[in-house]
Amino acid sequence: MRIQFATSNKGKAFEVAALLAPLGHEVVQLHEPYPEPQADTLQEVVASGLEWLAGKVEGTVMIDDSGLFIDALKGFPGVFSAHAYKTIGCDGILRLMEGAEERRARFECCAGLMIEGKCWLFTGESEGEITGESRGKGGFGFDPIFLPSGMSQTFAELPVDVKNRVSHRGRAFSALAQFLGVP
Repeated sequence: MRIQFATSNKGKAFEVAALLAPLGHEVVQLHEPYPEPQADTLQEVVASGLEWLAGKVEGTVMIDDSGLFIDALKGFPGVFSAHAYKTIGCDGILRLMEGAEERRARFECCAGLMIEGKCWLFTGESEGEITGESRGKGGFGFDPIFLPSGMSQTFAELPVDVKNRVSHRGRAFSALAQFLGVP
């Protein structure tokens, strides 16, 4: 199946294509920006995005929204992760975490799929902690400061196939792939 992935993030498009291609799905990056409302949950953002795209894009479309939720910062940046990354980046989060003993965090992802105007949402989560310094050159966003539970490498240090097995996005899109089945 040919699936259009509405995202401006090349890293996301690469990861999702790598996950779905072995199942026979072709992922094509769609450069169609959609409004992201200020909302309380990732699911609200994705549902709104799919609703907006429904009248503008033909064919099968998927989008996603992700957030980094840090316990010591009361869940910040959460649904505001993209804005936080653009404004303070990894270094800003590390400064906010200076001296914090509690470093637990989780990444959450909501992936949305629209086929012929009908929509489905899939979620994934990855538990871990915030490192004391940025590590790794791969991935994107907050990947260099997130160490998934049970691993010794940050998301930015992991090969994409390993990251897809343990990441929030990999888990959400794996659920989406299971829903689609093998063509």
